[in-house]
Amino acid sequence: MAIEVEQKFPVSPLEAVCDKLAALGGKLGERREEVDRYYAHPARDFARTDEALRIRGVGPAGFLTYKGPKMDATTKTRREIELALPAGDEGRRAWGELLEALGFRPIAEVRKRRRKARVPWQGRPVELCLDEVEHLGTFVEIELVTEPDDVELAKACIASLAAHLGLANSERRSYLELLLERHP
Repeated sequence: MAIEVEQKFPVSPLEAVCDKLAALGGKLGERREEVDRYYAHPARDFARTDEALRIRGVGPAGFLTYKGPKMDATTKTRREIELALPAGDEGRRAWGELLEALGFRPIAEVRKRRRKARVPWQGRPVELCLDEVEHLGTFVEIELVTEPDDVELAKACIASLAAHLGLANSERRSYLELLLERHP
């Protein structure tokens, strides 16, 4: 079972982090638009259980993602299951229709411009996402996907890289939670 270990930090300006990543040998990918449509479960309150279900669009690609409850009080460590959808808007639309037919209902969309980078740190390929999130601001996410018995080492690796990059004030809430707090 794969576990996503993640920390997110508000950052301004993003360019300062780009320079530090380049010094570490990180190469930033192209900026891309991502649209995440989140769904509410028909029988349980995902806000209360700390779960999420979304359909993400990235250009022609689409993904259905389930995120389980967070596993600790400081990071966004959780189980994640992500499935690729058929390419194109039609695939995402059809899966949205399926979810709605099953009683799920769309609750919000999170739109962002994202650039990804991979940086070698403590012998691991760490992924970073530099995000400009509509209505919320700019953030850096640091993420490792690992096995359950390696979670503590992964969290320490992420904390070490965050400190090296000068990132502080970790934000544990998801973009969806932040958006719903601002625009209920």
